[in-house]
Formats: sequence, structure tokens, C-alpha cells
Amino acid sequence: MRTREFSRAPVQARAGAMFIGATRYRGPLAILRLWPVWCRMLRDLRRMSGYRWHTVYWEFPFTLGTIAFFADRDAMLRFARSRHHRRLMIWVTDGNRHATGGYIRLYTAEPDGYSNGVWRAESPEMAHISTFTPLATEPTGPAVRQ
Repeated sequence: MRTREFSRAPVQARAGAMFIGATRYRGPLAILRLWPVWCRMLRDLRRMSGYRWHTVYWEFPFTLGTIAFFADRDAMLRFARSRHHRRLMIWVTDGNRHATGGYIRLYTAEPDGYSNGVWRAESPEMAHISTFTPLATEPTGPAVRQ
């Protein structure tokens, strides 16, 4: 069901901002050298006010990425200014010694969303929506057909 109330949803759903980024490292040795720097940064991340959750993903052959959720955009940007994050970014962008590419994207959550069942704050029912959310070109969304 459509909602703006996510108090019973998992921490990811209660986040207001999301970071996604990845780095393509030069090889396994660069990833091993990354490990102590990464661990210190991760410790800072988990202690930051506004941190909600994160996960790491891998893409063949040497790309590691992170998806992280924060209470809001300011919490996300405060983390970007943290000492260990700055040190990690300096290490990663030291010419082509450690990495050959990378990207970062920042997202902000819309106030509206959807929740159902045990994650729905208004009631525990599982139900579908009667109309789709309208596209930018539509005044109202079409009916959901069963």
C-alpha cells in the first residue's frame, strides 16, 4: 500500500539517502592493500550519526562496490568528509597505481513509497494498490488489473 510512514519497515526503507559507488582495482594485490584502509573507514561509517546500513558487491574481475543508506543527505555528506573516507579516496585516486576507474552516485528518497504486511505501520494487512503511481505525463495512474 502507498505510504509515507516507514517506522515499522527495515532500516533501508527508513533511510532518506543512498550512496552507490564502485572502484575497479588494478588487481588482487591492490585489493589486499585496500583491506586495512577499508576496515578503518568501515569502523567510522558504522559509528556515524545517520548511518543506517550498507552492503558490498563484487563484479568480475576486480571491481568492488558499496551501497550505503543514511538518514538523510547531510548524514551521507558528513561521512564523505570523515578522515578515513578521505584517506581511502586519496589512496584510490593516486594516479593509476591502485585503481583504473570508479564512480559514485547519490540518491535521495521520495517521501512516498509502498509497504505491506508486518512492515506496514498503518495496519498489518497485505494488499495491492488500486491504481499505479502516475508517470510524469499522467494526471492519475491507470487502474491495476487483477
